[in-house]
Amino acid sequence: MMRKILICLALLAAPVQAQQVTSANAAVLRALDKVSGTSKDVEITRGQTVRVGSLEVQMTDCRFPAGNPAGDAFAELEIKEAGSETKIFSGWMIASAPALSALEHARYDIWVIRCTTS
Repeated sequence: MMRKILICLALLAAPVQAQQVTSANAAVLRALDKVSGTSKDVEITRGQTVRVGSLEVQMTDCRFPAGNPAGDAFAELEIKEAGSETKIFSGWMIASAPALSALEHARYDIWVIRCTTS
């Protein structure tokens, strides 16, 4: 419930004029193993599934402000435990506000760093 309230507040605080965005074919995600304390950057392309520890991460889309690939990225991800069909995360993650729509997992944190165009 609190998450929905935060999303609504973020939408209300957004500028009135919509920003033009462009889709990218790939993204860079950062994965943190909270048990070992190690993190690694993972490059993923649209439609690809990558394994991060015991998780399988699939990216559907990555978008960024038109003309600014280094700008604020947001990616649509689906994350599930390996060997399970149950999704533990499905939605958009925003690079500048990773806590707004975050993966809730006991061992791993995953968030978007940027979209990549090449």
